[in-house]
Amino acid sequence: MRTWQAAYEHVFGAERLARIDEEYTRYLDDVEVLLADGNGPIRLDEFGELHLSPLAAEVIDPEVDAQKEGLLARVPVIPLAEAIIEVDRVTGFSTCLPHPTGATPKGTEVEHRRNLYAALISQACNFGSTRMSELTGIPADTLDWYTLYLREEENLRAANAVVVNEHHRQPLARAQGGGTLSSSDGLRLPMRGKSLTARALSRYFTDQGVTTYCHVSDQHSTFGTRVIVSTERDGLYVLDEILGNTTELPIVEHTTDTHGQMLATFALFDFVGKKLSPRIARITDKPRWRPHPAGHYERWPLAGPLLSQHVQTDLIAEHWDDLRRIAGSLILGYVSASLLVTRLQAGSRQHPLAKALLEYGKLMRTLHALRWFAEEAFRRRIGRQLNLGENLNNLRRFIAYADAGKEKHRHHEDQSMQAHCLSLVVNICVLSTTWYIQDAIEAEEALSNRISDEAKGQASPAHPSAINPYGTHNIDVAGVLGRGHRRPLRAPRRR
Repeated sequence: MRTWQAAYEHVFGAERLARIDEEYTRYLDDVEVLLADGNGPIRLDEFGELHLSPLAAEVIDPEVDAQKEGLLARVPVIPLAEAIIEVDRVTGFSTCLPHPTGATPKGTEVEHRRNLYAALISQACNFGSTRMSELTGIPADTLDWYTLYLREEENLRAANAVVVNEHHRQPLARAQGGGTLSSSDGLRLPMRGKSLTARALSRYFTDQGVTTYCHVSDQHSTFGTRVIVSTERDGLYVLDEILGNTTELPIVEHTTDTHGQMLATFALFDFVGKKLSPRIARITDKPRWRPHPAGHYERWPLAGPLLSQHVQTDLIAEHWDDLRRIAGSLILGYVSASLLVTRLQAGSRQHPLAKALLEYGKLMRTLHALRWFAEEAFRRRIGRQLNLGENLNNLRRFIAYADAGKEKHRHHEDQSMQAHCLSLVVNICVLSTTWYIQDAIEAEEALSNRISDEAKGQASPAHPSAINPYGTHNIDVAGVLGRGHRRPLRAPRRR
């Protein structure tokens, strides 16, 4: 039997072997120091069990917090319809939403936009055409006809990309993240009635429900949306939206919770040049693997024994060329990661290629675990990104408040349309609030009140208090466009 070293150098190449070994060495060195200290966040008990202390709450400078709250206090409350009109004036996202039949708009350009915005709000807020007609005075049959503008998922994705790209270029967005880190999480929606995609899940629903799986960047923008069956593993779909990303966001690293990670996805992320960095529950209890025999790790008497299991490196070597071809197919879009993993795992006997993929995933997840143990800053950064995703889910619930947020569409196509409409409107709200926070920063600095970079980074544009989706919707397109400028800021807080 060939050794790991020989097999890897023959098939993988010495460069890749050196890179993986360097990462193992670096993290094992750091973990060894922490374990030797005995009083750090990671430690071994008298039985040799590994323990990782929870992170202490971050200490926020009171001055930074006061600056952030002062900025948010100056942002006016914008009616949802007005935010949509202002964003469309700058981005022109509505041009990405043609009628599927090629029909020309009814009435004037102002009437066309009013009706299109009303249909978009109707879907995003979960009103339905009849209720939206009561809130706007627009006939329900007109709203039904304009809902057809929103039927094509490809067009909604294009419109969403336009808004995300505009937000990506904003100075405040750049201050809050580079657009390189993202996260994904499922928004569980209870179902009203029956649907083929709805499932019972007692942890989230009293009856049945569906899941909207959303991918968000470290700049608070949502670049991926997909409706999935709630009982399916989130990890099947985590890579699809990243490879299908058509925005300008340069995503290179992605995080998720325990349900969003699988050994196969760890491997696939690495093969396509991305990094999966999830927050895994009870990670100290999970198995850890080593690429070399146990004797190779004797130089780390405390950290080395943590790698208790051995990877089948010969299996990886045997199928390396096939694994690289899979990566090429994923990058070129010939197959989706969710379909690939599902097919490889199907059947009573696991496919040899699936086994090789899992073995490589074991290496990647072990490296992630060692880094998780070694770097507190890494754990905090991942935690902040996951909290950001939760904040955006709260904004989604705030916008889609009608009918207690229950999913009313029975068919997957309609559910997908509504989910993409909600993501588009949420991104519109984030961009609108970003503009007003930037206006507030400029106004404060004009008063000689310097705003720190930390305060800019913490002034979240996903704050629901800046948007009003309630009441009747006066979609005054001509009035907002004729005004030609944004609303004035609120008066500054007294210090």
